[in-house]
Amino acid sequence: MSKIGFIGLGIMGAPMAGNLLKGGHELYAHTRRQVPGELIAAGAHACESAKAVAHAADIVVTMLPDTADVEKVLFGENGVAQGLSPGKLVIDMSSISPLATREFARRIEALGCDYLDAPVSGGEVGAKAATLTIMVGGSQEAFARAKPLFELMGRNITLVGGNGDGQTAKVANQIIVALTIEAVGEALTFAAKAGADPAKVREALMGGFASSRVLEVHGERMIKRTFEPGFRIELHQKDLNLALDSARSLAMALPNTASTQQLFSACVAQGGRGWDHSAIVRALEQLANFSPEQAARTADVRA
Repeated sequence: MSKIGFIGLGIMGAPMAGNLLKGGHELYAHTRRQVPGELIAAGAHACESAKAVAHAADIVVTMLPDTADVEKVLFGENGVAQGLSPGKLVIDMSSISPLATREFARRIEALGCDYLDAPVSGGEVGAKAATLTIMVGGSQEAFARAKPLFELMGRNITLVGGNGDGQTAKVANQIIVALTIEAVGEALTFAAKAGADPAKVREALMGGFASSRVLEVHGERMIKRTFEPGFRIELHQKDLNLALDSARSLAMALPNTASTQQLFSACVAQGGRGWDHSAIVRALEQLANFSPEQAARTADVRA
């Protein structure tokens, strides 16, 4: 049993921390709000600061929204760095800037500690089921130390390379996910406006080469109009900004990433910052001058 600290207990972080508890580890937790009652009931210790978490734990995990949040938690007042002692391990499982990650790793290693960047993919469903894909950047030694913890939270666990490379892999992942969600949205909007039943079209496509996890999960969300967030549009926008900023620094173009970002921005303009990213279909429907709700009412009248 290890003493594990966990900072950031949102949609993803809370179930990930819960899986570490189920694995028999002692958990020290901190979040901006209250530590969820179910974690306390399962044995987690609530800490008043990130510094207190780092002081109590041998391994500290962070799962936070953005680069600035990670920097503040690590190096701000009462932050993780102030509670560390040599030999401890910091694992950032947030999705943040690869360049900033390398600097954070350098600062943590200067304190005699190890640092891994280990962003995840799989959403709330994967966090709860402990089936996340985990992309890791850091040393082989630190990875070996952390791998038993990763195995409690995910299945596909890969040491990609050095610090920052895990974040680079996550940015690549988010490009693919965003563009695939947009493609599914286009296809289902096309099918519905052409008069076909999009649910039946999706069913047919699931048996062919177009089948994907995105078509399965997000296609169903689009059809059922269930846009409560598993992953908020504002967070996917943040990830695509990382992709576009990195592309500029590499003097390369990401044309479809840029256009998908604009569709997310169209959703934000409609008040959709907190919608699930599958709600990108709403922006596509507006461009098509098509409303599924209106189409359904028209079909009812014709019937």
